[in-house]
Amino acid sequence: MKRLCDLLVSIPLFVLFLPIIGIVAVLIRLKLGSPVIFKQLRPGLHGKPINIYKFRTMTETRDHEGNLLPDSIRLTPFGMFLRKYSLDELLQLVNVIQGDLSLVGPRPLLMDYLPLYTEEQAKRHQVRPGITGWAQINGRNKISWEDKFKLDVWYVENQSFLLDLKILALTFVKVVKSDGISHGNHVTMEKFSGSNLS
Repeated sequence: MKRLCDLLVSIPLFVLFLPIIGIVAVLIRLKLGSPVIFKQLRPGLHGKPINIYKFRTMTETRDHEGNLLPDSIRLTPFGMFLRKYSLDELLQLVNVIQGDLSLVGPRPLLMDYLPLYTEEQAKRHQVRPGITGWAQINGRNKISWEDKFKLDVWYVENQSFLLDLKILALTFVKVVKSDGISHGNHVTMEKFSGSNLS
């Protein structure tokens, strides 16, 4: 049922947003250069690797040793605009159509995080990851990793059609208000290094 709902919503949305997707792609090519699309392996259902597609929001600026500069330097005002209104994530509708993502579910994070999760936190991979989720409407990047994972697991254990509708509606409000994009003084969420269980 959930898969059917994902298709019934994501396909019309993708068609509707095609003009915007085209405009964003052209602007990224002009302002940030190539590549326009950012592709990265992320854990999908049961931790199985999937390719996630997003529009690129950062430059490829590197130091003299060839290392990428910090996010705060590489994230341009244009890239921040794309993130502010979640335009960089429009391509993830393709992931939903392919079946790698759902519209609603825990956000797919980095493969490097898999061995760092506690047994409880790892429950977030018992469902298909989503474009938006319970954690995104309850703080997004403003809350700690531990709180985010608790919200993800709560969703896994309490998911329902009505809950998904609520999350989608509140996501729209969050996007319009541009709420929870940054974490403290950081332009992006700091990397997860494991929970302090002491």
